[in-house]
Order: sequence, then C-alpha cells, then structure tokens
Amino acid sequence: MKRLKYFLIFLLPITVGIAFESEGLFSFIPLFVFFGLVPLLELLIPKSWNTDDASETDLSQPDSFYNLLLYSLVPLQWGFLLYFLSSQHEVTDPLTWWGRVLAMGLMCGIIGINVGHELGHRNSKMERFLGELLLLSSLENHFLPYHNRGHHTNVGTPEDPASARRNEVLFTFWFRSQIGSYIQAWQIEIKRMQITRQARFSLSNKMVVYSISQSILLFSIFWTFGKGGLFAFVIASVFGMILLETVNYIEHYGLARKQKPNGTYELVKRHHSWNSNHLLGRAILFELSRHSEHHYKPDKPYQLLNRHESAPNMPTGYPGMMLLALIPPLFFRVMNKAADQVLKAGQ
Repeated sequence: MKRLKYFLIFLLPITVGIAFESEGLFSFIPLFVFFGLVPLLELLIPKSWNTDDASETDLSQPDSFYNLLLYSLVPLQWGFLLYFLSSQHEVTDPLTWWGRVLAMGLMCGIIGINVGHELGHRNSKMERFLGELLLLSSLENHFLPYHNRGHHTNVGTPEDPASARRNEVLFTFWFRSQIGSYIQAWQIEIKRMQITRQARFSLSNKMVVYSISQSILLFSIFWTFGKGGLFAFVIASVFGMILLETVNYIEHYGLARKQKPNGTYELVKRHHSWNSNHLLGRAILFELSRHSEHHYKPDKPYQLLNRHESAPNMPTGYPGMMLLALIPPLFFRVMNKAADQVLKAGQ
C-alpha cells in the first residue's frame, strides 16, 4: 500500500489525456476529478486510512522505486506539453479550448511545479536538474532559488511573500507572492554572485540562466506552434502558478512567527505550517501536506515524511482547502479561529 498509493499521480495524465481527446464539458474532466471527486472522497475515507508513517526500516533502507517514479514524470510532463501544443490548431470551440488549457495547467501545477519542488530540494545535481526541467515546463524556474533560500528561511515572517497573513484575501495573495518571490529570487542570486565575487549577471547566476532558458522555450513555441500555441501555453502556465500560490496560501495562513526584542524571529517550529493527513491529497502531491516535517528537514524524501500529533491540521485535504480559500469569508471563519488556537498552544 505504501508504494501503490503514489501511483495515484497517474490519474492526472489519464484524465488529462481524456480531456485532450474530448470536447465541451468533457474536456474539464481533470478539474471535476481533482476538485470534485477527490475532495468528496477525502471527506468519506476513514481516518484510519490516513495514518501510515515511514517505519524505521524505511528510514534505514533507501528504495530507488520512489525516485524512479519521480524521474518518470519528467518525460511524461514534456510529452503531454508537446501533444497539447501540437493539437491546439484542432480546437475551434472556446469551451473545449478552456477545458484543455486548464487540464494542461493542472499538469503544470501538480507535476511541473510540485514534483519540480520535490526534486529541487535534493542534494544530487542530476535530480535538481530534473527539477529545473519540470519547472521550466511551467515557467516557474525562479521558484527554486527563492523557495530553498528565501521561503525556508523567512517563512511566517513579513519578509516572506509566500506566507499568507491573517485576513489576507487569496486573490491579492496570488500577485503578492508570485511577484515578491520573483524579485527575491533575483536578490538572492545577485547576493550569491557578490559573495562568490562573480559578475552579477554572469551565467553563474541561476536567474540569468533561467531567464534565457524560458525565453528560448517561449520563442521556440511561437516559432513552431504560432501565437495561438504560445498563448495557450502561457495561460496553462499561469493556471499552474495559481495552483502553486493557492497551496502556498493555505500552507502557512495566519501562522506568524514571533519577533524577538533584537529584531530576529523565533525558530521555525511545527506549529508554523498547516498539515493534512488525508490520503488522496497526500499521495497525489507526494506528501507535500506533511508540511511541518518538510520545513524541519527540506531535503528529506517525500516517502519518509511523517505526521506529528503536535503539528496543526487543516479540516480536510489540500484540494478541499484550496476550494474553501476561494470563498474568503468562509475561509476566514474556519481558519482564523484555528490559527489563534495553534499560536496560543505554541506559546
């Protein structure tokens, strides 16, 4: 069961493949599944199914299966992107166009960005490169320098654009987080160039390389598939970014770290991240929802992340909470009280 549950990720390309071959409302099947069926099932699945943890044997014996599963998603993502772009000229119905674009956007968010995030935390250069390839397919490469050296340092403070503040509306957070993280990524890389005494805008600067890579990709898509293909890709990528920022929003909403008299902040603790132990969302997102332990040890492989009784949990899984965040008054009503209780208990 520990291995098999991660095959749920292939539900995404299966439903997206159906969407690419369908028209009208049927092209929205991936959205119906991941934001309709999955949240419903997470409410119905017994809690006893959600408590599996990594054993001592798992921790002491690395298993290549879990890595190979991630690696297989790299050609899958790029293959689907190529098929998506090559079939754009066939679409004449606006409803079908939106269905297929959002289906590709779902791939960009769940595989392109989320799996890219997992691989981007690894110590292996090869694995980090695979993560960069996935993020490139979603135009989100700046995520890596910002996330690894910005977010994980400043989470829960005003310095972190990806930490949602109490009563902050999701729709404005999307812009604050995405723009702020992009600016910080440049600042982080320029500072690294200064420390290593290299030219600010040399090819050693990751953001320079990412900017060139994304420009080449965009030009190649325009040259090969025309402005229609380019526009569809950009919209799909933006939807992937929206999914990323919605996840960022729910992960740390209202859980601010205390500032000390000397101006520094308390250490990051388990109660500074929201978690979810709901099985389906955990498996599809490769345990991203066991977020407290991820912040404790960012390079820990997804299959080894455990739940902690002291870590705060959201009422339901990530897909359901993402939907709830779209209704700010209801989200605030549920999460403000919960955040107050968490911060009070963490004092």
